[in-house]
Amino acid sequence: MPQTSLYRDTCFSNDAKIVIMSAPIHIPVLADEVLRLLAPQPGHVLVDGTLGGGGHTGLLAERVAPDGYVLALDRDAAAIAAAEQNLAGLAVKVAQANFCDLQDVLTEIGIDAVDGVLLDLGLSSDQLADRERGFSFDSDGPLDLRFDPSEGEPAWRLIERLAADDLANLIYLYGEERFSRRIARKIVQTRRASPIRTSAELAQLVRSCVPRSRGHSIDQATRTFQAFRIAVNNEMGALDKALERIPDCLKPHGCFAVISFHSLEDRRVKQAFRSDPRLENLTKKPIRPTELEVQRNPRSRSARLRAASRRPD
Repeated sequence: MPQTSLYRDTCFSNDAKIVIMSAPIHIPVLADEVLRLLAPQPGHVLVDGTLGGGGHTGLLAERVAPDGYVLALDRDAAAIAAAEQNLAGLAVKVAQANFCDLQDVLTEIGIDAVDGVLLDLGLSSDQLADRERGFSFDSDGPLDLRFDPSEGEPAWRLIERLAADDLANLIYLYGEERFSRRIARKIVQTRRASPIRTSAELAQLVRSCVPRSRGHSIDQATRTFQAFRIAVNNEMGALDKALERIPDCLKPHGCFAVISFHSLEDRRVKQAFRSDPRLENLTKKPIRPTELEVQRNPRSRSARLRAASRRPD
C-alpha cells in the first residue's frame, strides 16, 4: 500500500521560486517515442509510475498544462525530494509508492481513471551515481541496492545468508548469468574469510570469475548486480502486479507504455500486452533507440518500449 503520509499535492506554481540544490543528470530514454504514444494533451491526467530523475515527468507535464497534471510515483524518497525542486513550475503531483499500487493512490486522491501511464523500469543516472546505496560498481558504500531503504533487506545481507545453490539460482534466474555457479562458489568462499559489504568488493569478486567478452564494454558484474537488485526490490513481482492492475486505471483508449531494459521484463510486458483482453497492443515489436540516441546516451542501448491502449468497455 502507498504511504499516505508521504503523498504530496505538489502542483508547482509558475511564479514559484526555483532553488535547484543539485541538477539531475538523468536523460530520459526514448523521449520522442514516449510522447508520440502517450500523446499528452492539455487537460490530460497522466501517470509516470517511475519518477526517477524526472525527465519523462517533465516532458509530459509541459504538454498537459494548464489544466492537466502528471501524477509521479517512486519508491525512492531521494528521487521525490529532488523532483520537488527540479520540476518546480510544472503541474506535478508526487507520491512515494510502488507503481503496482497505482490503483490505491488513485482511490486515495479521488480519481477513477487516467489518460495514460508510463513505466520506465531502468535505473536513473542519478541513482547509478548514488554511492551510498551501492548502485555504482566502484562504490565503497554499503551494498544495499534497495529503492526504498525502509523496506526489505539490503543486498549484502541477502548475500550473507543464502546458500551457494540458492545464490547461483538467483544470479542465473534474475541475471541470466551463465557463470552463476562459479560466482556463487566464490561468494561463499570469500565470505568465510570476510563479509562482502560494498559494491566494489562484489564487483571485483565477479570480475575475477567472469571473462570479459570481446567487443563488449559492459562490465562483467552487470548481470550479477541486476540479479541482486531485482531480488531485494521484488521487481518481477511488482511488474506482474502492475501489468494485472494498471489496465483498470486507464480511461478508454488510454495508453499504457513500458520501457524495459532486459529480457525478463520485456517478456512479461510482451505477453501481457498481447494476451490481456482489456488491451489493444500498439507495438508488434519493441521500439528501440536510434543509433544517434545510443551515441548521446549509451545507457539507452538496451531499452525496449512497448505500448497498448485500453479497449472501450
